[in-house]
Amino acid sequence: MKSKLNIRNWFLEARNQRLYVRNWKLFRMVILTSIFYLLTSNLHAQTLDDYFKIASENNPELKAKHKEFEAALQRVSQANSLPDPTFSFGYFISPVETRVGPQQARFSLTQMFPWFGALKTQGNAAALMAEAKFQLFMDARNKLYFKVAAAFYPLYELNDWIKIEAENISILESYKTITTKKFENGNGSMVDVLRVDIMLKDAQTNLNILKEKEKPLTTIFNKLLNRPENEQIVLMDSLKTENLPENFRKDSLLATNPTLKALDLKLEASKATELVSQKQGLPKFGIGLDYVMVGKRSDVSMSDNGKDVIMPMVTMTIPIFRGKYNASVKEAQLMQESYTYQKEEMTNMLLSNYEMTWFEIQQQEQLLSLYEQQIQTTQQSLNLLFTSYGNSGKEFEEVLRMQQQLLKYQKMRATALTQYQIAVAKINYITSKTY
Repeated sequence: MKSKLNIRNWFLEARNQRLYVRNWKLFRMVILTSIFYLLTSNLHAQTLDDYFKIASENNPELKAKHKEFEAALQRVSQANSLPDPTFSFGYFISPVETRVGPQQARFSLTQMFPWFGALKTQGNAAALMAEAKFQLFMDARNKLYFKVAAAFYPLYELNDWIKIEAENISILESYKTITTKKFENGNGSMVDVLRVDIMLKDAQTNLNILKEKEKPLTTIFNKLLNRPENEQIVLMDSLKTENLPENFRKDSLLATNPTLKALDLKLEASKATELVSQKQGLPKFGIGLDYVMVGKRSDVSMSDNGKDVIMPMVTMTIPIFRGKYNASVKEAQLMQESYTYQKEEMTNMLLSNYEMTWFEIQQQEQLLSLYEQQIQTTQQSLNLLFTSYGNSGKEFEEVLRMQQQLLKYQKMRATALTQYQIAVAKINYITSKTY
């Protein structure tokens, strides 16, 4: 009985010592973290909004989308412009004799004009398509923000997993010390020592794998920002859930979506194109000027001898081949139907994505609540089992199992919190939140 009491006292003392060591390590970590923060906060501390700004300025895909928009703007001036005037020159190899002299050369200049309002309509169609390109650029920007957030939050998860696994290793090391002492004192089994050793090696391997995972995650994030892959990312704040109202931002789901706006603009541009096609099927008019050089006659003397000829001209096209014009009008009408169907499909997809994402948010909230409760209950159970083991030296396998259960719930909580944040970022994307 006295031996058991001594073992129990030793066990309690060892546990208190372990707690003291853990608290000291935690205190030291806090101090070092504070110093590191003071040294690096001015250089590296950046919020997710800061990273959004960097990505919007540097991401090559987004730059490409903006260049497409700029290129589309250049088509407006092209569509508004008149066709180039035509200039022709002819030389009479055999001069044509006239009363005032032989014609030697002819110069012609002609400018064609499309039907009234055709140029303006063409410019409107090009401007609408350019504006549609801008809306697609805005959607690409919002999608980039979501990609940045979806790459940013897993870094928090990885950081939490590393801390949890490191804490697990510290606990297992203390378990190994205790089981070894109990075995040396004849109050424990070598099997318990081996069990801890097996789990300790597993935990150390997992920790090494987690640390190696940091490099690819960092590379993915930095490349979205188009900066060096080893650029340091400092995670200063912990993740928290928000109290989101029912139907969060659903009122802006269809009202502000850039893709839907782009389809509306393309529809209007297609209607303008249809009108352009109709006007192109109408006559085009041209005005011109012919200038004929006339040589002097040497055999007579007259007042207009060798006088050059100036002849104003008016031309008109006769669009009698209607097939191409009818086909152009039909093409525009079919594109209008296509854009209408595309908008209907996009609307259905947005509504479906919203409901699925909102379910994901609610699911992760429930899981977070569950994991918090499970962690507390598991921790209480572990403390009771640990005390029982210290008294009897039995059920150590159950202690290890409960420790691993606690580890699992802690990791699942970190994952659920990350998935929650990604889901919120996705719902911000599909509802076109502006930053």
